[in-house]
Amino acid sequence: MAQDTTENKFSILFDWFDHTDDDLLTREDFERMAELFTALPRPDDEENKAAMRDAFTGWWELLLDAGVADDGRVGRQEFIEVMRSSVTSPENFERVVLSIIDALMRALDTDGSGAIELDEYVRMYDSLGINPSTSSAAFRRLDRNGSGSISHAEFRTAIEEFYLSTDADAPGNWLLGSPLRAD
Repeated sequence: MAQDTTENKFSILFDWFDHTDDDLLTREDFERMAELFTALPRPDDEENKAAMRDAFTGWWELLLDAGVADDGRVGRQEFIEVMRSSVTSPENFERVVLSIIDALMRALDTDGSGAIELDEYVRMYDSLGINPSTSSAAFRRLDRNGSGSISHAEFRTAIEEFYLSTDADAPGNWLLGSPLRAD
């Protein structure tokens, strides 16, 4: 069950990254993700844009370092295996995944509240290619304290659950879509 939950989540992530829908990831797919994320901050927010670009570049380099992208392409199973073995290791996870989230939260929290509201969250995910009905449902699960906003800490927890948790019922599993149940 834990293996299925993790594989399902990383497969969903693979599909989200695969902009050409060719069932292969390339440097261009990671550059496209970086473009989507860096389009969210204010135009003059170069610090957070650079942090996100660097993190996506680092993520691609982890795939190269693992030797799965020798031909410049990474298949689904290779991606899933490197996610398990390398990207989710504490030092790499902080550097590539959480640094994207931290920069994104800094960029989106323009009022300094330390949180994002439902409309900001839905708008952000819509820009990233996630259906608003999906992100609205996710928001309700990720707003753990029912405050009507998602704090930086709540968002980080959701990201950690999506990438690291084997609990199929963890709220973070809703981050990119429907609940992840291996039936």
